[in-house]
Amino acid sequence: MTPSDLSSLTARLIEAAKSAGADASDAIAIQGTSLSVDVREGALEQAERSEGIDLGLRVFVGQKQANVSSSDTSDRIVEEMAARAVAMAQEAPDDPHAGLAAPDQLASDWDMAALELYDDTPEPSAADLQQDALEAEAAAMAVQGVEQVQQATGAYGARDIWLAASNGFSGGYRRTDRALSCVAIAGTGAGMERDYDGDSRIFQSDLRAAADIGQNAGTRAVERVGARKPPTGAYPVLFDERISSSLIGHLLVAANGSSVARGASWLRDLLGQQVLPVGLNLIEDPHRPRTTGTRPFDAEGLPTRRRAIVEDGVLTGWTLDLATGRKLGMPSTGNAARGTASPPSPSTWNVTLDSGTVSRADLIRDMGTGLLVTSMIGSTINPNTGDYSRGAAGIWVENGELTYPVNECTIAGSLPDMLRAMVPANDARTHLSRVVPSLLVSGMTLAGS
Repeated sequence: MTPSDLSSLTARLIEAAKSAGADASDAIAIQGTSLSVDVREGALEQAERSEGIDLGLRVFVGQKQANVSSSDTSDRIVEEMAARAVAMAQEAPDDPHAGLAAPDQLASDWDMAALELYDDTPEPSAADLQQDALEAEAAAMAVQGVEQVQQATGAYGARDIWLAASNGFSGGYRRTDRALSCVAIAGTGAGMERDYDGDSRIFQSDLRAAADIGQNAGTRAVERVGARKPPTGAYPVLFDERISSSLIGHLLVAANGSSVARGASWLRDLLGQQVLPVGLNLIEDPHRPRTTGTRPFDAEGLPTRRRAIVEDGVLTGWTLDLATGRKLGMPSTGNAARGTASPPSPSTWNVTLDSGTVSRADLIRDMGTGLLVTSMIGSTINPNTGDYSRGAAGIWVENGELTYPVNECTIAGSLPDMLRAMVPANDARTHLSRVVPSLLVSGMTLAGS
C-alpha cells in the first residue's frame, strides 16, 4: 500500500467507528518490511523476510475508551473492529482524563524532507546483508585470541506510518533503518568471554564499515579474557559511553508522567530542583535529522518540539501525553507514543546530555583507583527511592591506569546522589537517539571479592 492508501484506510476505520456508535476515535496503520541475515563460521545460518500491515483503532464512548487491532484490511474486518471496539468501550469504566486533542492543538505543518527519516536508495538484497555480516565475522576472527563468532547479523527495515483521528488530524511518514552487529567469543572453557559491536542508521551510506564493527567486537572480547572479581569497597565508577545512557534512562523513566501520576517516581517532589550538576542540560530534540527518535508529530497528532528536560541541572518538567497531562493538571508535551494494540502513553524522543570538557582517558587518569564499567546485567532500581544496584563487568583502574578485566561484581548507590555528582566526558556519539558521554560517578559501593 502507498501512503495515500494508508490514509484512506485510517479514514475508513474512523468512519466505521462513527457508524458503530463511537463519539470519537483515532486510528493508526503501520506497514512494514524487514529483512535480516545471520551468518556463522563463514556460511549463511538464517535469513528472514517479513512484510505486513497492522491496524489499531481506539474509540471513545463518552469518557469510556477501548482499543482493538488487526492485520486484516478487508472492509468486513474494519467494520468488525469498529463494532467490537465500541462494545468493549461501553463495558469499560469511565476515565475522566481520556479524550482526543482539541483541533487547535494539532500539528498542521511539518517538513519531512528536513527530518531525513527515509533513505530512498534501493532496498539491499539478502546477498548484500550476508556480505556485510561475513565481512564483520572475518574481521572479528582475525583478532588474535578470538575463538569464534557467536553471530554476525545484517538487517534492513522500512515502515510507513499513518495516523488519523475524528478531530480532523491525518498525517504520516516513512522511515528506514540499516543495521549490522557482531558478537565475538574469546578464551576457552570456563574462561570464555564475549562482547559485541554494532551500528544502526537510517541511511545505508552512514553505516560504519563491517570490518570496523567486527574488529571492535573481537578486540572487546579479547580484553575481557582473564576477568576476576574486583575488591569490595567504595570506589569511583566510570560508566563507559556504551552503557552510560542507562543512567539517563533511569532519570527519564522517573520523569515520565505515568510514573509521576502513579506516585512511583523518586523525582515526584523534585520538580524545579537540582537533579544534575549545575551547568548540565538534558535536551530533547525530536527534529534532529537522521535520528531514530525523530518524528514530526506524536501519536495523538500534537506537534513535537524541542524542550529542556533538565536545564542548568534543574528539572523543568515531566514527559506527558494528553491523558497524563490532564491527570497532573498540565498540558501535553507532545510525547505520546503508541503501537497498534494499545492506547498512547508518554515516551521521550531524541535526548542529548551536555558533554564535558575532558576525554574518557582524562577521567580514567584522574579517578585513581576504581572501575570502568563496560557492560551491565540485571537491574534493581527502587522507583520510589532511587536506590540503585546492578551487576557489572569492565576493567579495573589502578593509579589511573587500566589494569585487568573484572566481572561478577555489583555496583550500588543512590540514583539522586549519583546523578547530581556525575562528571561527563566528551566522547558521546552524536548520531544516537540518546547522546550521552561516558560518566564518572564517585563513591559507589562495589561488591566483589
